[in-house]
Amino acid sequence: MANPKFILSGGGTGGHIYPAIAIANELKRRYPESEILFVGASDKMEMQKVPQAGYQIKGLWIAGIQRRLTLDNAMFPLKLVNSLYRSLNIVRKFKPDVVIGTGGFASGPLLRAASMLNIPTVIQEQNSFPGITNKWLSKKAEKICVAYEGLEKFFPAGKIVFTGNPVRQDILNIEGKHKEAVSHFNLNASKKTLLVLGGSLGSRRINQLIAKELTWLKAQGIQVIWQCGKLYFDEYRHHHGDGVQVLSFIDRMDLVYAAADVVISRSGASSVSELCIVGKPVIFIPSPNVAEDHQTKNAQAVADKGGALMLRETQLDTQFQPVFTDLLANEEKGEKLSGNIKKLAKANATNDIVDEIVKLIKK
Repeated sequence: MANPKFILSGGGTGGHIYPAIAIANELKRRYPESEILFVGASDKMEMQKVPQAGYQIKGLWIAGIQRRLTLDNAMFPLKLVNSLYRSLNIVRKFKPDVVIGTGGFASGPLLRAASMLNIPTVIQEQNSFPGITNKWLSKKAEKICVAYEGLEKFFPAGKIVFTGNPVRQDILNIEGKHKEAVSHFNLNASKKTLLVLGGSLGSRRINQLIAKELTWLKAQGIQVIWQCGKLYFDEYRHHHGDGVQVLSFIDRMDLVYAAADVVISRSGASSVSELCIVGKPVIFIPSPNVAEDHQTKNAQAVADKGGALMLRETQLDTQFQPVFTDLLANEEKGEKLSGNIKKLAKANATNDIVDEIVKLIKK
């Protein structure tokens, strides 16, 4: 098929958007004449990020269920019905050959609509513990591409393909970029660099930790690249300067990873997958405020194999300094963590997922 059509849906956070864009880019590389459409939640960041990547996107009036009683929760059934109806119209009009979901609110009604119209669907499950939406969608999906082993207890075993998570192509080879990274971020080449990643939206608790420990970190001779997230930039930007760079967002992830000696990060699925490929010593601080506590499970899966250290938010005040000091002082420990996390990397994930999509077209 020379010019197939694909719909992709993934959003809410960068962790759902960037894998979807990576898959779209590979589909476009293989099928230059293909037509690709994205569907997202109309008030989420995919509405900006997807057009920036060069793709068309349509929005659905959809949001997740909150953990407390809110007006949004009361509106959820109406939003779901509206989104399903709109999804049916989008799928009927576009006539895709395959529909791919990478998670996020919009993927539920969209993939359900595709299944109702007998269009093959592929789920890309990024986490070690799937959410309700993907469990529900898995019954009708043709293939489920997963990033962790042992998901047979959640999904039909015959549909599972262990591919890993798609990552940005520019981070696949950061060797030899250190000098460029030092120049790009205006770093002191003789100092160790700590990279702090709170996710695309930022992490309140990690930001509080770094603000509290900055004086101590600088006293250890550490320079800091601190991605605090756009929600918190105005609150923390005054810390910028004197060996500290406060950024709302980082465009050159390849260079920032090349610059880092140690990384502190949330443990969303995409972050974990990228850090496995990058292979730097990592301290994961999982967010406890996510569905099914999946960030803790993601971090634990790596830590159990000796690939990273994990600190829970409740441990930060007492454990951060001793854990960080030990990691800096113990070069052998850092090298061991790097070696072990690299063993978990799935660098060909995007290709492997697209291979599964291609099989469905050929069917």
